[in-house]
Amino acid sequence: VSVMETHFLQFPSISTLLGLVGILLALFIILPGFNRQRKEPPGPRRLFLFGNLLQLNPKSLESTLRDVRQFINLKKHGPVFTFHFGPQKVVVLAGCKMIKQALINRNAFSVKAKSAIIEDLKLNHGIAFANGESWKEMRSFAMSSLKGKEKWEEKIIEESQYLIDVMQEKDAFDTTQPVSHAVCNVISSLVYGKRFEYDDPVYKSMVARTTRNTYLMGSTSIQVMLFHWIGARRELMENSFANRRHMKELIKGLEETFNPQMCRGVVDSFFARKIQHEASGTTNSHYHEDNLLLTVVNLFTAGTDTTSSTLRYALLLMAKYPKIQDRVQGELSRVVGGRQVRLQDRKNLPYTDAVIHEIQRMASTVPSVLRCASRDVTFQEYFIKKGTPVLVWLSSALEDEDEWEQPHTFNPAHFLDKDGNFRKREAFLPFSAGARVCAGESLARMELLLFFTSLLQHFRFTPPPGVSKDELDLTQVGGFTQSPLPHELHTHRRSNVDGH
Repeated sequence: VSVMETHFLQFPSISTLLGLVGILLALFIILPGFNRQRKEPPGPRRLFLFGNLLQLNPKSLESTLRDVRQFINLKKHGPVFTFHFGPQKVVVLAGCKMIKQALINRNAFSVKAKSAIIEDLKLNHGIAFANGESWKEMRSFAMSSLKGKEKWEEKIIEESQYLIDVMQEKDAFDTTQPVSHAVCNVISSLVYGKRFEYDDPVYKSMVARTTRNTYLMGSTSIQVMLFHWIGARRELMENSFANRRHMKELIKGLEETFNPQMCRGVVDSFFARKIQHEASGTTNSHYHEDNLLLTVVNLFTAGTDTTSSTLRYALLLMAKYPKIQDRVQGELSRVVGGRQVRLQDRKNLPYTDAVIHEIQRMASTVPSVLRCASRDVTFQEYFIKKGTPVLVWLSSALEDEDEWEQPHTFNPAHFLDKDGNFRKREAFLPFSAGARVCAGESLARMELLLFFTSLLQHFRFTPPPGVSKDELDLTQVGGFTQSPLPHELHTHRRSNVDGH
């Protein structure tokens, strides 16, 4: 036994303990000074083991980040800070310039962070949560499958008519189901080559489970594995695997009727790629069952909730701000008339385009994305160790006071120049940026334009009877994505559409 070991096996004196504490304190203070690269981002004081859990806002992670940002002197430290979820340290990147520098100018933050719930749900294949060569191949495959604007334009226009037919049968109603069903049907057409009736009980259940899971995935209890973790985890697992069983049945049916000469959608394209790889003798091919199923899951989850939530928020904002709705409808009547809006009309609808962009900015449907440092990196003078989770706070760019004239106000002028022409904004990052920018951005932009303009051509949206526009609540429900609170709107059929 060494002298040191013998010393520690004995009861230390008070003077010895004080000496050790003094040495440790000195090392704690002095050592960081020897290597400035080891300076870590600032953050609120944490408790041993508990970290900053006591400072969590139970409403949402988004609310917590806002609270922390107010607590930290960002003018002094800059928009990079640390938050501890128990013993787990997470570095948060905030603000337009910081996010773009991290995601575009650096390649150290393009890896998706691992988490317990992702492992439990077996989501490591596909696109959304995968990494490495498999992710690159599946992303490339998805991007190529999403090409063909003309084809998807027709699918969206077709589905918008089904949505219009459903809405004109109603008076005051919650927009959640019809909008979610319409958007999900676009993904169904994209993936399976078929749509479903809105009253199909299996389809309704699948959409409801998808929406519920998106909420649960972003809940504070799931993110930090606290409080209702066991119950929420069980519900997530049951919903996820129920949807996968349904998807497997649909995929099996497509496989049994597969014709390489006729591509019905993404699933058929996957089968064709798989056959090509097998014929060429490719080893370790990424075109296997797990990647197919998880890619389909990712497309449905990401493609349904984000776009439908944005559209619902769009209609709520139109009812809240009737003068803006009037101006959009006036531009549509003047430029398009009674015919169907097409994608090529966007350039001639600057105000409408500005309104859609401002809706996306205000909705901030995906408030943050979680990555991790793929290597040791010094960023903005702060050292971030390899494997450290990095939370990219996208909504902080969408409300950055250094970038937007009225960041907390719904103002379409943010996207218009002095002559009324549409203008792009650097801080507009609803789809993220860099290597992992949303693969479905192009499709989402098409859906928002065509659904939004089709609905506003046919209807005027107002608060339900007995509710004033000032009483409409723009508060959003926090989850993996953000969505409006449950609400009802009143639809009025416009008389100047299609000659009626």
